Amino acid sequence: MNDENPELTGPDAEEEILERDPSEITYDEQLYPARPRRLRPRANLRGGSLRRSFSDPRSANGLNPAYVEWLVRQAMLKDADVLSRQLSGQPSMWRNPYARPDARRAVGISDVWFTAYPISIMTRPGESFLAALAEPELWEAFQAIGINGVHTGPVKRAGGIVGWGETPSVDGHFDRISTEIDPAFGDEDTFRRMTDVAEEHDGIIIDDIVPGHTGKGADFRLAEMAFKDYPGIYHMVEIPEEEWGLLPEVPAGRDSVNLDSATEAALAEHGYIIGELQRVIFYQPGVKETNWSATAPVIGVDGVTRRWVYLHYFKEGQPSVNWLDPTFAGMRLVIGDALHSLGDLGTSALRLDANGFLGVEKSAEGLPAWSEGHPLSHAANQIIAGMVRKVGGFSFQELNLTIEDIRDTSVVGADLSYDFINRPAYHHALATGDTEFLRLTLRTSLELGVEPVSLVHGLQNHDELTYELVHWATLHKDDLFSYKNGEVTGAELAESVRSDLTVALTEPAADYNLVFTTNGIACTTASLIAATRGHETLESIGDDDVAPIRDAHLLLAAFNSWQPGVFALSGWDLLGMLTVPRDEVADLIAEGDTRWIERGALDLLGQSPEATKSPSGMPRARSLYGPLPEQLAEPDSFAQRLRAMLAVRAKYGIATATQVDIPNVARPGMLVLVHELLDFDENGLPVMQITALNFTDEAIEGTIHSESLPPRATVTDAADDTEIGVVDDLHSFPITLEPYGARFLILRREELEPEETA
Repeated sequence: MNDENPELTGPDAEEEILERDPSEITYDEQLYPARPRRLRPRANLRGGSLRRSFSDPRSANGLNPAYVEWLVRQAMLKDADVLSRQLSGQPSMWRNPYARPDARRAVGISDVWFTAYPISIMTRPGESFLAALAEPELWEAFQAIGINGVHTGPVKRAGGIVGWGETPSVDGHFDRISTEIDPAFGDEDTFRRMTDVAEEHDGIIIDDIVPGHTGKGADFRLAEMAFKDYPGIYHMVEIPEEEWGLLPEVPAGRDSVNLDSATEAALAEHGYIIGELQRVIFYQPGVKETNWSATAPVIGVDGVTRRWVYLHYFKEGQPSVNWLDPTFAGMRLVIGDALHSLGDLGTSALRLDANGFLGVEKSAEGLPAWSEGHPLSHAANQIIAGMVRKVGGFSFQELNLTIEDIRDTSVVGADLSYDFINRPAYHHALATGDTEFLRLTLRTSLELGVEPVSLVHGLQNHDELTYELVHWATLHKDDLFSYKNGEVTGAELAESVRSDLTVALTEPAADYNLVFTTNGIACTTASLIAATRGHETLESIGDDDVAPIRDAHLLLAAFNSWQPGVFALSGWDLLGMLTVPRDEVADLIAEGDTRWIERGALDLLGQSPEATKSPSGMPRARSLYGPLPEQLAEPDSFAQRLRAMLAVRAKYGIATATQVDIPNVARPGMLVLVHELLDFDENGLPVMQITALNFTDEAIEGTIHSESLPPRATVTDAADDTEIGVVDDLHSFPITLEPYGARFLILRREELEPEETA
């Protein structure tokens, strides 16, 4: 395996003889922005499945060339080298603009997303997750509701490799170790069929890449062995043997151990690592006290035994990628993974998971290392997002940092960002019946330059209800904000909101909503609403309780869908799923990851009514609304009412509108959003739209007032085109909202004389 030897053998030789696809383009490809042809997969080079190799008796260390070569065949970096060469020099790489994010273009491609979670989807007996998502019947239901994009969640192989065997994922398949589809979810041919079925129903498929870390797969094991440039993939530092006394012992049966703060400080003092970072995500005493871990001794390909200290922002099994190593191996790995999804699998977009943590740098003495909002993160995101746009796709980022960080990253990076700004705030509004904090987050976002059209506004996904409130608790912790008839610091504001959420959502619901470390609360949207309505147990939710839970759920859907940007929801939302009793996932939550209670199995089409678990083993959760076919046959179901809501959204093009005002309200539970649509009225002026919401379970009457409202405009309810009032000369009009009510209002100006419009 000598790179300097022109007479290649083994996998390298097989690579070189791969035939390129024809470079000729069709008429359609000339007329429209072209996407590259699907790339040739490297399945023939992978040398078989990991699962068939666990019993191999050969030694599994750096001194065994067969073992090293076998790891190389599994490695993502090797795949990246092959895939990138198939696109290099092709004309398709120059047909699309790529320099700047374009939120409205992305939203125009797909604006209502279903977010899947592979291990929680129930399928027919013997059917894979991807085959289930390729079902035309499912896409017919999605199309009827108004869903035009499916985010699959991570489906590539994840976890780790120990010896010749594999270890399971430690973080819901976000610890990727291969570009290959995990056989537990299907295969690449099924994935491609899913993208074809989606296209037939005017939809797209959205995949994931994880630019911040991998699992402990072949790439990490080769890095530990100091093989070629693989150590350059990671933030890892070799500790000389004479300094091993600084390192903790690794217990038997483990391959690494987390450093405590004293060891972290000692290694930093000796100049080996940059030490403490700005925060420790998933902090847990005795489990994860710092962001650094030390490996056990590992025999390298050169016969030298080494110990390494490596960085991981998240769990110990997720070593962080180094974006500024001289080999640029980490960058090559991530870009190759992205090209595989877009070029080979046929996806149209990618989520960039945890992409705000791509740069670290030593700070002044005594201060934590600079690890959030770092310019390298911005630069790396520009490279990733630019490459995605260059091959015709778009990307969105899941970035829970300050609003300024989201804004700055979005200037050159991903086209869209997940709405961590307002998500905890709208939950707080429902929990307290007061929208004051929500109005503050909406206004602050606009003031700091993050428009809602650039955001993915989501209901529940696989993660916890995040309440870290990073913007208020970190950068602005000492700034003063008006809140509850007084002034509070950002830190006090964050603490107050977190306390409100914890009390409202977990104290009356101690058996079904659980706090998740310091990040948030593990719950479903339905179980969150149940807690706000005072239900102490899941069993207390009877048939008569479903309607008000559904109404509140639709209110939250209206908030997220009746504003600019993407609207996203999950199967847990569509079916009204509750959490799983904790004793049914006791083994999964034993180490503190309480999020497993919210990831119960669900049956979208009602095809497996007798099954108690998903194919991956997740226990079935209780559904309040029922499967989609049943809902679509009932006029007052959640799915049917959501369908009407999304039809209004599509008719008036709110997804690409501009938000112009978040006015004060007459009642604490009211929220008013004022938008300018892209359509123009007969006067040549933008059509004005108002989203009016009631976050309480009582009917309210009030007045909507905004200087943005044109006097003497007629106010029409878009649901039935009835006129409900006229804007007076003080730019206001009265309104009535039902309990958990939501109204989509259109303002029609009286026709002006020519000189008035000039």
